[in-house]
Amino acid sequence: MKKSLRDALVARLSGYDRAVEIGVGREPSVAAALADRGVDVVAVDVHDFPVPEGVSFVRDDVFARADASDVGPYADADVVYALNVPVELHRPAAEVARRADADFLFTTLGYDEPSIPVARESLPGDTLYAAERGRRDQRTRRDSPGRSQG
Repeated sequence: MKKSLRDALVARLSGYDRAVEIGVGREPSVAAALADRGVDVVAVDVHDFPVPEGVSFVRDDVFARADASDVGPYADADVVYALNVPVELHRPAAEVARRADADFLFTTLGYDEPSIPVARESLPGDTLYAAERGRRDQRTRRDSPGRSQG
């Protein structure tokens, strides 16, 4: 991942207290940088992957979690995000985020259009999509008045 894109993603996501990355895989640089900024980060994947210090890892399947009775590792998340997420994960990931009352932000594989209603944000070299349905009230962001700076 290019440094300019990683830095833009980290800047955008660092306003949240607790973040969950879906499909961390072998590229935990955004999760690591968020943890370095004091964000509580949980990395999730269907396979076990090592994550940097300061990042928690949970093996979980977002497809199964979308229909499960509890939201598991997504509970208490302020934002759920996924990078280079394939189109078949858009709906289940958005559903899990909605059920957790969290924002869902994601990038696609580059050639895919989002399969869910989104707002678009330009980043250096990519587009960040924010799911429109179930988006958390912006007053819950860390930098909002009345929010504890923990």
